[in-house]
Amino acid sequence: MERAGGGGGRGDEMMMTSGATGRIVPVFRSVLSRRALLRVAVALHSLFLWLLLLARGLRLRRAASGADASALEAGAEGGSWNARRRRRLQAAEEEDVRSRRALAEEVPMEEDRATRWATFLVTGARRNALFCRLWAPAADEMRGILVIIHGLNEHSGRYLHFAEQLTACGFGVYAMDWIGHGGSDGLHGYVPSLDYVIEDIEVLLDKIMMENPGVPCFLLGHSTGGAVVLKASLYPHIREKLEGIILTSPALRVKPAHPIVGAVAPIFSLVAPKFQFKGANKRGIPVSRDPAALLAKYSDPLVYTGPIRVRTGHEILRISSYLLHSLKKVTVPFMVLHGTADRVTDPLASRELYGAAASRHKDLRLYDGFLHDLLFEPERDEVGAEIIGWMDGMLRLRRQTG
Repeated sequence: MERAGGGGGRGDEMMMTSGATGRIVPVFRSVLSRRALLRVAVALHSLFLWLLLLARGLRLRRAASGADASALEAGAEGGSWNARRRRRLQAAEEEDVRSRRALAEEVPMEEDRATRWATFLVTGARRNALFCRLWAPAADEMRGILVIIHGLNEHSGRYLHFAEQLTACGFGVYAMDWIGHGGSDGLHGYVPSLDYVIEDIEVLLDKIMMENPGVPCFLLGHSTGGAVVLKASLYPHIREKLEGIILTSPALRVKPAHPIVGAVAPIFSLVAPKFQFKGANKRGIPVSRDPAALLAKYSDPLVYTGPIRVRTGHEILRISSYLLHSLKKVTVPFMVLHGTADRVTDPLASRELYGAAASRHKDLRLYDGFLHDLLFEPERDEVGAEIIGWMDGMLRLRRQTG
């Protein structure tokens, strides 16, 4: 394992990583003409798509203006058909949420009976129901609180083992299912905006701080959840609530499988946001070296394993781009952990964050040969102990400076 704490170099700028495939591809600055041609092709392709959409809109407008009474009547019938279809889809989504919430309630919440636990619903920023979990030490007093924000397509119930490791050390643990995940409201696997997740995190933080006044609070985000947590910490009104953040395998550099995908994603995320993009569904990428952990993840009915939805994919590209241009603005104390063999997110981007961030207190841990799901690797207890050790250090610093 490679460690750094307080300073460090920037990752190799001649490399980039595809978040979809995990392949590391050398980028040579000398091939400028090829790049220029590719940019022109992408621009022309995007322009062509916009013209198609514009032409379709003009045709629909002409058809509407020239319609006679019978056409209007047919349109009304079509409109009622669309309304019925929307109601059917809404009913199906609500039934799916009820089913997932029932499954979420059945997820085991204890391995060690010394832990107190509860599940509860929180009303999110858009009046959506968020399914949340709480684990607390057997003793009433908590030294600190860690809020866990899971990664894309998973859910909070997967973090039971780590939660009990934390409660054994005197920490309380809260965890929230994102919109469209686990037992929370929303179409399974669909995230209209990752900014919605940030707003929901703030709602949960306010509830936690109201119920536990004076208890220091940390945020942990995994993978895309790590990107969300990092962006949340850039907002001063959220930053002031936090003692620090922990990022495991954060999705900081994510590139589309093809440049054209990145060019058309903003368009299709508006036209067909819930469309499932099968071409981006990369099966078979291992995320843990523990076969039992892999089996448990991909046989879990609360883990979304379908093709990624267009808007969700675009949101990941958007937050990744935003964060890569904002690394120097990071001032929150943080710890970032990454496996060097991660094929889902880029460990070099974690190095870059560590080198660029303005935070006075920052820590980088790179684990040689580890894969994406660090808290589900065979060495999960050692990884968890390092996170707890870092939080202990931040609490000692708080006492010394407070």
